[in-house]
Amino acid sequence: MRRLLALLFLLAPLTTALAQSLPKEKELDTLVQRTMTTFEVPGIAIAVVKDGKVVLSKGYGVRKLGETAPVTPETLFGIASNSKAFTATALAMLVDEGKLQWDDRVIDHLPSFQMYDPYVTRELTVRDLLVHRSGLGLGAGDLLYFPASSFTEDEIVAKLRHIRPASSFRSRYAYDNILYLVAGKVIEKASGQPWGDFIRDRIFTPLEMKSSNTSVADFRPGANVAMPHAKADGRLQAIAPMSFDNNAPAAAINSSVNDLSRWMLVQLAKGAIPGSSGAKRLFSEKQSREMWSAQTVQPISEPPKPLAALKPEFSAYGLGWGLRDYRGHKLVTHTGGLPGYVSRVVLVPSLGLGVAVLTNQEERGGFEVPAFAILDSYLGAPRTDWVAAFKAADEEKTKKAELAVNEKRTARSTESKPSLPLGKYAGTYRDAWYGDATIALEGDRLVLRFLRTPALTGELEHWQYDTFVARWRDRTLNADAFVNFSLKPDGAIDQLKMQPVSPLTDFSYDFQDLLFTQVKQAEGAAVTQTQP
Repeated sequence: MRRLLALLFLLAPLTTALAQSLPKEKELDTLVQRTMTTFEVPGIAIAVVKDGKVVLSKGYGVRKLGETAPVTPETLFGIASNSKAFTATALAMLVDEGKLQWDDRVIDHLPSFQMYDPYVTRELTVRDLLVHRSGLGLGAGDLLYFPASSFTEDEIVAKLRHIRPASSFRSRYAYDNILYLVAGKVIEKASGQPWGDFIRDRIFTPLEMKSSNTSVADFRPGANVAMPHAKADGRLQAIAPMSFDNNAPAAAINSSVNDLSRWMLVQLAKGAIPGSSGAKRLFSEKQSREMWSAQTVQPISEPPKPLAALKPEFSAYGLGWGLRDYRGHKLVTHTGGLPGYVSRVVLVPSLGLGVAVLTNQEERGGFEVPAFAILDSYLGAPRTDWVAAFKAADEEKTKKAELAVNEKRTARSTESKPSLPLGKYAGTYRDAWYGDATIALEGDRLVLRFLRTPALTGELEHWQYDTFVARWRDRTLNADAFVNFSLKPDGAIDQLKMQPVSPLTDFSYDFQDLLFTQVKQAEGAAVTQTQP
């Protein structure tokens, strides 16, 4: 779902010393405090497990900016795409029970399921739902549920048939969220339980993950919950937790580091439930190997210069997990990103080591710095100032993005005017997979509204010619978008296309995949061109 959701460890093999131990408490505390200050993170929670035991479970900072309630090991955070491993594990449990197989065709479980290409519909397997190689583009269809929408799960699954592929089936990696919803529907069909009930009854309960849940609707007033935070025009503020109930299998779990400790222990024990001496299992060793085996090869890109030493030798996606190497060790890992929450879970099977870092702000450095520092300590690696490294990488990325936006601003024709009077752009527009959006003339400004996504409401500011910029009223979205109208020879509006203004816009705002056509003009809006 979110850009941070898709970032998997950018790591490199370096010569390692003998495994060491957790950093000294005072040293780790100082590092985390520096991290929170540098990246403006109100609260962080960290868990570390080693050799079948919990060696650290600790909270830092506050749950909400401006308040004093502290983050504790029991504090709930949205773990976002770290939910994907739970969905994969649920499927693995059903494979163990003989209720499905990884290479079953999806249509054998969900006969009404359709993708855009009939061949893909026929051949897509349960395994394909988890491994980001369906042919869909990066984040394709995410606007159906992100930001929070009124579409139902069934409506979203039905709309898949209208989303055009970006590449050939199984030809390349492109991170997606929407097929995890289909995986959740397969779980429901095979088990007889909705995804959320299965996760609660079959995973949370036997692992004694007593505070975890699968919906922000389960939050209660006064509960120990970290509020998410995001920046609006550069100013950090608390925001309301966003509901993802209509794509829960991809990103909806809320958990604490106490609970995630038990989750990491069962994963490192290859399915054996902690405290059961191996007698009770959540899933088999065979399924553990399957989930941690490379399914889709990922391209390896050059990291930012400050993080150049972190380039991996191999990168792949397993079943709900990313697979990378770091200092000669295989990592099983994933990130998660929702509005106001980002997180990291990383397992080092060869060391029996697991680290989880949860934060209530959207800065990558907030979760990467503690995770790297803890890994390096156990690996006996040379000391690295990860705070400085990630801060420099952020500044470099921000500078490049600002230059790109400024280049567009400099190149535009500031003296150009729209081809039509503003009222002529008003009307109802329809995209094949998203549905309807409206444009209305309110006063002297055009206002764009995505009808099923309340947060996507904003004024259209003229940019040049027949291109405008949608400035969303909710400034925490940080996703302003170009809106371009193309006209027919008679001056009627033919199409409306969109694309993000900034390269830093989260990929889940897949505006570029939309192709709107006008289906109804606003009443009284004649289509005549403005006279020169």
